[in-house]
Amino acid sequence: MEDELIVDLYWNRDEDAIGKTQEKYDRYLTKIAYNILANVEDSRESVNDTYLAAWDSMPPHRPAVLSTYLGKLTRRISIDCFRGRTRAKRAPSQYAMSLEELGECVSGGNTTEEIVNVKLLADAIGMFLRLQSDEARNLFIGRYYYLDSLKEAAAYCGMSESKAKSLLFRTRIALKEYLEKEGFSL
Repeated sequence: MEDELIVDLYWNRDEDAIGKTQEKYDRYLTKIAYNILANVEDSRESVNDTYLAAWDSMPPHRPAVLSTYLGKLTRRISIDCFRGRTRAKRAPSQYAMSLEELGECVSGGNTTEEIVNVKLLADAIGMFLRLQSDEARNLFIGRYYYLDSLKEAAAYCGMSESKAKSLLFRTRIALKEYLEKEGFSL
């Protein structure tokens, strides 16, 4: 079923919307959740919460790209679940490892100035990635946005894990230098 028709079902408050969404996007959303949570049960719960969040948010929102909208909801819900779970000191996931790797070039502080500059930082990172090769950009996005393991990201980029690890390291160093030139203090 086309995404526009699924969104119309949500807008018409038709309960088939959730079933159609699950049929089309369940594997995609589960993969996003599992990469963050590294736990099947928590991933299923996050995906189910995504369906509820989609139901509650449409209307008034009418997403232009349903897959991106659902993916964003899943990421946010899964990250919230991860944060709650890590307070209990459970096993790390791809999300934790990704944050640790990026910690060298992007701080995770909560000062007012950093909160205000989040949009500027996101724009700067986006501009930096547009300047990178397709190979480096796709690997970086796969690893740090979709939170794929190093092995998975290397596989779909058609390179060895060691090459991927090296490329990510060089890209993080270049990102740090780029952000410093743009005036971000790291």
